[in-house]
Amino acid sequence: MSSINYNKKKIALVDCNSFYVSCERLFNPKIQNKPVVVLSNNDGCVISRSNEAKILGIKMGEPYFKVKELIKRNKVYIFSSNYALYGDLSRRVMRVLKTFSPNVEIYSIDEAFIDLSFLDGKSIENYGKEIRKKVLKWTGIPTSVGISSTKTLSKVANHIAKKEKTGVMYLNENIDEKLKEFPIRDVWGVGKQLSKLYIKNGIDNAYKLKSTSNTWVKKSTNVLGSRTAMELRGINCIGLQTHEEKRKNCCVSRSFGKKVTDLQKLEEAVTTYCLNAAEKIRGDNQICKALTVFIRTSPFNKNRKYYSNGLTIDLPIATSNSIELVKSARKALKSIYKPGYYYQKAGIILSKLKDSDGKDINLLTPLLENKSKELMKAIDYTNMKYGRHAISIANAGISKGWKMRREHSSKIDTASFNYLPKVSAS
Repeated sequence: MSSINYNKKKIALVDCNSFYVSCERLFNPKIQNKPVVVLSNNDGCVISRSNEAKILGIKMGEPYFKVKELIKRNKVYIFSSNYALYGDLSRRVMRVLKTFSPNVEIYSIDEAFIDLSFLDGKSIENYGKEIRKKVLKWTGIPTSVGISSTKTLSKVANHIAKKEKTGVMYLNENIDEKLKEFPIRDVWGVGKQLSKLYIKNGIDNAYKLKSTSNTWVKKSTNVLGSRTAMELRGINCIGLQTHEEKRKNCCVSRSFGKKVTDLQKLEEAVTTYCLNAAEKIRGDNQICKALTVFIRTSPFNKNRKYYSNGLTIDLPIATSNSIELVKSARKALKSIYKPGYYYQKAGIILSKLKDSDGKDINLLTPLLENKSKELMKAIDYTNMKYGRHAISIANAGISKGWKMRREHSSKIDTASFNYLPKVSAS
């Protein structure tokens, strides 16, 4: 195989270490260097682990009830997921990363690709260290940085940086040797099923995939599989998506902490979800023309009859007004609700979204929208300053007994002054 010039581009992958755990530790210093796990919705499964918890043998995705005794025996700190906290800290991290390059792709809540092609090879590793240092200083979140010539190779570099605990890995030398030690299942874009196919055909590491005929890869998998193999050869096939496209729809749904039979309780849940969805699309400067409400019982309970239904309403005027959306959502819910069922989940979808600047105009629009905008702006500002749902709608209820199980929630809210760290004089 002809030699490849790996120095055409320089792409860094910045990944927050055990992100959810790091967020909890930021406000709770006593759990530093202690085993910590964060659980999924309704405290179902383990979705984030500290290194100390990994050493104990707690696996990612493990159901909580299976490791409950192990956690108790080893005095592992447990936290229910707090996505409002994680989302806020993620935004802070991404803002810091954008100070290092104009071209940043936010890949997930805890990962971002950065184009560092403007740097020379000699200074790039120090630049990676500076990224880690600044993110830690400004946000308190530890990161690992992997740098190479393609996105796939930067993923490999990041994985090595975490495994070897170097913090930063610039993968530009001895690449083939590193790829020979890199399991095929850990290659970005190679899932569980695809890795089985590769291993069956003798491709058990990244180097063997890189060395395999592109014709065979494309024929045996698909175009995406071919791109992965080419990226391992140092050929850029997966570009940076630096432009953040606005969402096509917005869905908010949750499984209940306990089954709901009462229409009023369902209305509280749907109203709350509707308020959250409306706030999200306003944040993106969008309005919606359609709204869907859906409810369902548990499909796994064989002792009770299953029921699932949903209804979509086309709105007369595209809007992001929470009050108008809640009215339509309650109307849809009443049409699909059936008494006598034990509902496990409800949700709302705002669809046919478009930019609020390009909305349809009619005679009533200017008058209604101007008043609506000012009201929604005031509500969003108050909730941002004093905490989510500081101002809400009566239909959202107060007790909210249907809410997700969060028995181990830290209840940290970055919008509340009550959670600012306190310095004791003693």
